[in-house]
Amino acid sequence: MQSVDWKKNRAAIWRAKHARLKPVVRLDPIRLDDLLGIEQQKQALLENTRQFLRGEPANHALLWGARGTGKSSLIRALLNEFGDEGLRCVEVNLADLDDLPEIVDLLDTAEARQYKFILYCDDLSFETGDTSYKGLKTILAGSLELPPENILLYATSNRRHLLPEDARDNEQTRVVGTELHYGDSVEETLSLADRFGLWLSFYPADWSTYLQIVDSYFPDYPGDREALHRAAKQFAMLRANHSGRTALQFRLSFDGVPGE
Repeated sequence: MQSVDWKKNRAAIWRAKHARLKPVVRLDPIRLDDLLGIEQQKQALLENTRQFLRGEPANHALLWGARGTGKSSLIRALLNEFGDEGLRCVEVNLADLDDLPEIVDLLDTAEARQYKFILYCDDLSFETGDTSYKGLKTILAGSLELPPENILLYATSNRRHLLPEDARDNEQTRVVGTELHYGDSVEETLSLADRFGLWLSFYPADWSTYLQIVDSYFPDYPGDREALHRAAKQFAMLRANHSGRTALQFRLSFDGVPGE
């Protein structure tokens, strides 16, 4: 397996086919100040990460919610914020979760223990019959061997409970005395998400926040700002989404406001 020079490289991606960590040489330059409309989520994850870097107890984090709301961008921005303080990141694809024990072993060496690692999994969710999440549960908690203290898992998902829910699953739920007892299927669904101590919810931006994000991409725009906003709204309505991602796509496709 290839080793990574963590002094030189702040991030790596697990390449399962070759069983190695590939150093990331072109990091996304996004900064925390670039992320608008998610101040509460930003501060919560910042404080959790600061505790982790100080060697204090910190939680695995699940960032869940609407698409394009800044979940993945927030994790990437943390690396730029704390890279000089020893924060490092390893991205693991959903299909490669079975390799997590091997990845953890690579980060539990004398060289790697000088740094703090975020294991990052984007768009974490599982379909019916998929059992790869069981290895994930072991890393989060549930194995005889505790994971190294220099590792946390940050994951993003569009699902709060990560596993698909079926109406039939609730048929097993019953009330015993004054307590609600879930059926086995629901308990299995909840038990995975419960292993993340920090849950952060991301909701669709309102129009005001969307236009604020648009303005951040056009700080020196010389034309009519209201016309720019109308064009940005039209762009969003065509996509039935007015998220931060949509604002960025508008900026990338912008070739001037019609009529100006």
